Amino acid sequence: MRKVRLLFILCALIATTMNLQAQSWRDLLKGNNITETITDVVNTVTGTNKADITGTWVYQGSSIEFKTDNLLEKAGGSVAASTLESKIDKQLSKVGIKQGITSFTFNADSTFNSTVNGKKLDGTYVYDASAGTIELTYSALVTISAQINASSSTLALLFNADKLLQLLTTYGSKSTNTTVQTIVALAGSYEGMSVGLEMKKK
Repeated sequence: MRKVRLLFILCALIATTMNLQAQSWRDLLKGNNITETITDVVNTVTGTNKADITGTWVYQGSSIEFKTDNLLEKAGGSVAASTLESKIDKQLSKVGIKQGITSFTFNADSTFNSTVNGKKLDGTYVYDASAGTIELTYSALVTISAQINASSSTLALLFNADKLLQLLTTYGSKSTNTTVQTIVALAGSYEGMSVGLEMKKK
């Protein structure tokens, strides 16, 4: 029995070490304590993401995700992705989506309120943690779906090009605006690429 316990502990430590090595230094330096990091590792190993998204999340910058590593390589790798994020950051700031100002608050009763482009809107949301998706329904009965990546301290709302356009127009940015069109064009640069908002818990 003691040998079985030791074997289980050893396997858990190996799995944790491998996943920690796979994380970038940026993720490790975001202020997560060891308990939060281990929780995220367990979620990765078990294929679940049960992070609690309730609370206020403040925009930090754009986020890009590729469906596959092969697509990332076709796009030119992580350096090219970082360059693309920088370009999107610049364009988003022109329409009022700025670091420390844009925010979303998700309440436990499935309602949310947000400030984007200086405009405050609220509505309801449906979060499917197992599927990694969220649907935001605004009081104007506009529903926008997105992928969601959440941990205990960070949250990314990821959209394809047409959903990102829908989000921007919902918050008052006209689709004919050159800046908005530039953002949408960047978001649609590669098929299978999602672009969104990287946020940190307040």
